Amino acid sequence: MSAVHYESYTEARTHLKELLDAAGEGRVATVRRDTGRAAVVDVERLRHYLSLVCPSKAEAVAESGGWSIFLPGLPVSADGATFDEAVQEMVDALREYAEDWQDRLRTAPNHQDGWGLVQLVALSDDQQLADWLVGAGR
Repeated sequence: MSAVHYESYTEARTHLKELLDAAGEGRVATVRRDTGRAAVVDVERLRHYLSLVCPSKAEAVAESGGWSIFLPGLPVSADGATFDEAVQEMVDALREYAEDWQDRLRTAPNHQDGWGLVQLVALSDDQQLADWLVGAGR
C-alpha cells in the first residue's frame, strides 16, 4: 500500500480510518489545511525514533552523599539522595521543562530547537524517560 494524502480537513475526516491505519502501519499520512500540511504518525514509532535521534547526553555526578543529574545545554537538572531518586527527579524536571516550553519557551531563540525533546517527553511514560536518561531500553 502507498502513502495517503488528503487535501483538506474534510476529506481527512471522511477517511479517518484509512488515515489512522496508514499511520499505524508506518506509511506516510498527511493532511493539508490551508497553506500547511500535517503528518499523522503512530505515537510509539515517533517516540522510538526521537529517542534514537535525540540522545539524552545526561551527566550524573556523585556529590555530597547524593547524586546530581543535568543535561548539558539545557536549564534542566535534578538531585537525589540515590541515583534512582535523582533519575526520577530528572524525569519530573523534564516534564516541567516540556510544559514551560509549550507555554512560552518555544518562541525563545535559545529554546526553539527543543521541539524534539519536548515531543519525546510528552510521548513517553516515566519509565521510558528514565530509560532514555540512563541510555537503557532502546
